[in-house]
Order: sequence, then C-alpha cells, then structure tokens
Amino acid sequence: MATPLQPAPAELGAGKSVWLKREDLHELGAFKWRGALPALERFRDEGTEAVVTASTGNHGAATAWAARRTGVRAIVFVPAEASRAKLDRLEELGAELHQVGDDLDASKELARAFAAERGLAFFEDGAEPAQFEGYAGIGREIAEQLGERPARVVVPVGNGALLIGVARGLDGAETVAVVAKEAPVMALSAAAGRPVPCERSATFADGMAVRVAVPLAVEEIVRLRVPFVQVSERALARAIGSFAAAGLRVEGSAAAALAALEQLEPVGGPTVLVITGSNIDDELHRRAVERPETFPD
Repeated sequence: MATPLQPAPAELGAGKSVWLKREDLHELGAFKWRGALPALERFRDEGTEAVVTASTGNHGAATAWAARRTGVRAIVFVPAEASRAKLDRLEELGAELHQVGDDLDASKELARAFAAERGLAFFEDGAEPAQFEGYAGIGREIAEQLGERPARVVVPVGNGALLIGVARGLDGAETVAVVAKEAPVMALSAAAGRPVPCERSATFADGMAVRVAVPLAVEEIVRLRVPFVQVSERALARAIGSFAAAGLRVEGSAAAALAALEQLEPVGGPTVLVITGSNIDDELHRRAVERPETFPD
C-alpha cells in the first residue's frame, strides 16, 4: 500500500527540490492505518476481542478500519468538539463511538477507565511499539521512491509516533519535527528530556492537539535527537491556503510541514514534506483559505 511521492507544485512556493509524501491519498485520508493495523493484529493474536482507544478522529478511524480486517471490535472515545468530517468517517467504519471529554487527553482518561472497568484492551496511540514499525514504512518508501537518501524530511508531530517511525525508516537522514505553537508539549518534553506538564492544546490542527506527552514516545524522540520547529495557527492556515491554491485539500496537521519551511535553512538536496491527512471540516477549511488573518499568529 505504498503512497505516492510527488514533486511539490509550483503554487506552494516551496522550491524545486521539495517533494510531498502523500499519506492523504490512502482511502482513510490519513496515515494512521500504518500503525493501527500491526497494533490490532497484535491484539488479535493475543486473544483480544475488543479494543478501546481515544482519538481526535484519524487514529480512531484507522483503528476501526483495522478492526474490520482483524475481526476485533473497535470502541473509540473522541472529544466533544471533534471534527464532524472525522466523526462521519468513524460512523461509516462501524466504530462504537463515545463523544466525551473537553480534549483528546480528557477523552483518553475516560477511555482508559472504561477499558479497565470492563476488562478490555486499551490501545493508546503513540504507546504501541508496533505503530513505530508501521510508520517506518513511510521513511523506507521515501528513500526507495526518491532513489536516494533525502537531505531532510519534515514531519508533523502530535504524540510523536509518526516522527519516530519515519526517522527509523530513513536510517540517518535529517528529520525535523513540527508542532503547533498552541500545542507544544512534545517539543517541551523533548527539550527537557522527559514528559513535562503542559496545559495548552488550543490548535485547530486536531491531529497535533496533544496536551499530555506519551512517555515512551518522548523517550524515543530524545534518543533520536530530532530538532523541533513550532508554527502558529496563522501559519498553518496560510499553508492550507497554499495547498488549496495548488488544488490540494489538506487538514491542519498536514499543512504543518509546509508552514515550517520558512523557519528552516535551505539544504543541498531533496526536502520531503509528509502530508499526513485531508480530513478537515468544510467550514474550517474555508476560513483557513479565505481568512487566514483570523487565526492567532
């Protein structure tokens, strides 16, 4: 199920040596299936009949998608204000849906308690080693499709699992992590060398809206010594607009890699932006394209 690697359209203004790894072109519109499928296969092989997870949408959809393929039941907790587009996808995939909690991490705690009370397996996104290997496939595909090791790969970061996997798959190529300035917990934790408290998770890029760091992911990122860039909500919105001008519809987290480019020094070789997903509500997409100045800088 390799996804395409394509030259960046000129409308993005990203330069001639920039490429897009199109994870948004999977049938789910996002990369999360790569981690969910091996994780659900492991749960199934251990005799699990149902898994409980928490998600802002894409991970939950991938869990439900993988559950259908493995014969495992998926129970997904999502925040009260989750994206309508992502909720529709979850319902289409047959997940048992619980829409509770003020944000992802509040939903996660409720999901964890629900699983414990009923003796069910809890699948925490970013805390399953099987996910890392699944996402490593993205890094390996980039190198194979490019025909050489890229000079740099820019990866949006929520809980960090995608970053860890891509960096492993690239085997030494420079990897740059991007977080939303309004959801900086993974950048702060990487700098501290341990998970740190953070009360801020106010980004519209729900795939990056993490408030509580996953300890295993922090441990792995610290070992990788990956540099972090923080981007504003307005920069994310402008990047969504740039993609739209090029005929590509992307969600906030997928726009993060492009938004980060202006903060990075040029490199002497191909730069690859990982385009993580396309699942964004129509109204939010329209606002980002037409009125990016209404987002905080």
